[in-house]
Amino acid sequence: MRSEKLITVIGCHVGGEQNDVITGGVLPPPGATMFEKKLYLEREADWLRRMLLFEPRGKVTACVNLVVPPTDPRADAGFIIMESVDYPPMSGSNTICTTTVLLETGMLAMREPETRLLLETPAGLIPVVARCRGGRVEQVRFSNVPAFAVHLDATVEVPELGSVRVDVAYGGAFFAIVDAASLGFAISRDEARDLVRIGNAIRDAAAEQLPAVHPENDAIRRITFTEFAGPWEGPGCVSRNAVIVAPGRIDRSPCGTGSSARLAVLHAKGRIRAGESFTHESIIGARFEVGVESVGELAGRPAVITSIAGRAFVTGVFQHALDPEDPWREGYTLPDTWFV
Repeated sequence: MRSEKLITVIGCHVGGEQNDVITGGVLPPPGATMFEKKLYLEREADWLRRMLLFEPRGKVTACVNLVVPPTDPRADAGFIIMESVDYPPMSGSNTICTTTVLLETGMLAMREPETRLLLETPAGLIPVVARCRGGRVEQVRFSNVPAFAVHLDATVEVPELGSVRVDVAYGGAFFAIVDAASLGFAISRDEARDLVRIGNAIRDAAAEQLPAVHPENDAIRRITFTEFAGPWEGPGCVSRNAVIVAPGRIDRSPCGTGSSARLAVLHAKGRIRAGESFTHESIIGARFEVGVESVGELAGRPAVITSIAGRAFVTGVFQHALDPEDPWREGYTLPDTWFV
């Protein structure tokens, strides 16, 4: 075998959502902050994302995380999230998977029955509590960056649909949240293709018509996800959601950042308070326990700190080679599945 690079990846999923973790073969990118490191990968070293997530090695439903030393001395480790088409500042499912891999591989010391970590993401510092037993991580619970509502009950004009009412909130990225039942959806598996098609149309319309800029980092801007929200009957209930991820697929998990955005909207509408929680369920039945930990402000606007909990599972250890003679060494996409 001839290879320019040999990259070691630990396979991992949470709620069926594949969020692999790079553990070897890649040096940390330059940058004084985790956000700057993210920007460097995005602008100067995107070959890594394309190599691992594009075909023939990857697939449209996969994500991958690069573990790096933290830039903040308070943090135990840092990581940068790579998805099919971009680098989100934060991801809940990727946080759960990265924590699980860090502890179950021994990259960070596991302490039973509970390991507390502080992880650094491009969006900020994330406190994590991992419940551990017998060398396994049985649950990861993290406190997310501040989540806040931007637009409540706004109307966007969507081609073929007409006027659609949405809420827009930030939970680590910006989401356009729409009531699924209002568009005739029950968030069932047989609706997946239509949810993606309509979700992409709503996202594009909302991104064009509704401004969304993070008040502390104007490089985080624009609505990038649509979230279909199922019926919500109050704290303690089970409620479904479906988050549409670019370029066009459904998050298999309940989506941690999407859960945070929905909690911010529920709190802004007076439907959930600090200390209350509910169970968020995905289209395949995966569940996160989500709630509002505390209420405060971010740059003068109301915000909430949310708590997200789930369990991840390691699926294997993989070593990816980069053959210099391979004509598709950095991957390719086709619109039969990638919709780009």
